[in-house]
Amino acid sequence: MRMPLRFGVFITPFHPTGQSPTVALEYDMERVVALDRLGFDEAWFGEHHSGGYELIACPEVFIAAAAERTKHIRLGTGVVSLPYHHPLMVADRWVLLDHLTRGRVMFGAGPGALPSDAYMMGIDPIEQRRMMQESLEAILALFRAAPQERIDRHSDWFTLREAQLHIRPYTWPYPEISTAAMISPSGPRLAGVLGTSLLSLSMSVPGGYAALENTWDVVCEQAAKVGRDEPDRSDWRVLSIMHIADSRDRAIDDCTYGLQDFANYFGAAGFV
Repeated sequence: MRMPLRFGVFITPFHPTGQSPTVALEYDMERVVALDRLGFDEAWFGEHHSGGYELIACPEVFIAAAAERTKHIRLGTGVVSLPYHHPLMVADRWVLLDHLTRGRVMFGAGPGALPSDAYMMGIDPIEQRRMMQESLEAILALFRAAPQERIDRHSDWFTLREAQLHIRPYTWPYPEISTAAMISPSGPRLAGVLGTSLLSLSMSVPGGYAALENTWDVVCEQAAKVGRDEPDRSDWRVLSIMHIADSRDRAIDDCTYGLQDFANYFGAAGFV
């Protein structure tokens, strides 16, 4: 039987610099409440640390607040930028958030997007994908460990020594984890190898739709190589950018407004 489509919204969010952050964040929160009331299935939130346009620095905190105002909608991170955090701290935060939301959370993981974020932390952007994989492997080891099992991991940027989660998640066996993917096949490969769901964000950049053609095949091939069961395609999220207006001309006018400021922001951040 074909599964029905599920609908969600990715709230990065984008706000013009100079706007009151308090007002902007309340606007985003009200959007989540409205989405919950309208019956949307999911809402996802980004993590950014530079530039001022995308002003949520800790999506887990925003999700905790949003969960108090909503009842049904699931709430996810798009993404937690794993190279910026120690994996044990990430895992502990998600266990707590899983309990506070009664299992309504989805843990989207990625390497980080803005080069300016990595620059401020002294992280080489070339190393971020590798660091993200090391962190996600450690986090999954913590989630999948037996009750008395201890986890040891050592890399050039973090250490786990006889580590374990001091409380278990609300969700059995742990909250859904989704690996972010852009144009390259590295995201789908990692999702297949580690057994996570997939969050495809490539449609936000040129060539993104073409990249989707073989994406799911890559996930399944990698899962088969390591002996995993065939992944569940219904857990694949695909982002698409859209704007709804009364006419095509009105839609173009709406989207053109502020576009140069938007492009200038991403250019200054080193993203384009």
